[in-house]
Amino acid sequence: MNCKVSDLKYKNVINIVDGSMIGSVNDIEIDTCDAKITAIIIYGKFRCFGLLGREEDIVIPWCDIEIIGKDAVLVRYKKIDDKKPRMFGFLPQFFK
Repeated sequence: MNCKVSDLKYKNVINIVDGSMIGSVNDIEIDTCDAKITAIIIYGKFRCFGLLGREEDIVIPWCDIEIIGKDAVLVRYKKIDDKKPRMFGFLPQFFK
């Protein structure tokens, strides 16, 4: 199956490790020297309706993509949860 970049954009990305939907493809990363796609990028979710910015973007390396289907992209993604708990979940870390 051939796929254009415009076809890849907005496809749902599903993690085959736990079956969760990570998001949709928003951007790709290209190595300009080798002319190869190196990763897909999923923009972080909005915090407080976008007033407090976004969460970190999720970058999934091309080698972790298992299948690109007609409607979805299946990936093997292990979430690294290195965030420290914050007070009430939305306030900056003024108190350590």
